[in-house]
Amino acid sequence: MSELDPLSPAVFAILFSLAGGERHGYAMMKDARTPEGGGVIMGPGTLYGTLDRLMRDGLVAEAGHSDDQRRRYYRLTDTGRAALNAQLMRMAATLSAARNRGLMPAEDHR
Repeated sequence: MSELDPLSPAVFAILFSLAGGERHGYAMMKDARTPEGGGVIMGPGTLYGTLDRLMRDGLVAEAGHSDDQRRRYYRLTDTGRAALNAQLMRMAATLSAARNRGLMPAEDHR
C-alpha cells in the first residue's frame, strides 16, 4: 500500500482513531463505530488483520503495553499520518466539488 492510495473504510477508521494518540484495539473499534469515526463496525478479526497489514506496511507501530499485559497499544507512524492526510485532502476536495455542484449546502461560517 502506498501512502497516496485511497484508504478502505476500516483502514481510514483505524488511522483516524490513532491520529488522536495511542490506542488499544477495543478503543479503536469504539472510535470507528461513531459517526465522526466513520461509522465502521469492525470485529476483532477485521481490526487485528488490518492492524497486522498496517504494521507490515509501516503505517502503524506497536506503542508498547499498558499495566495490563493483555492490551497492546498502537500508534500512527509518520507514513501513516501522511496516508491519513492524503485521504483527508481527497475527502476535502470531494466535499468542495459536491458543494460546487449544489449537492451539499454551503458551509455556515457564523
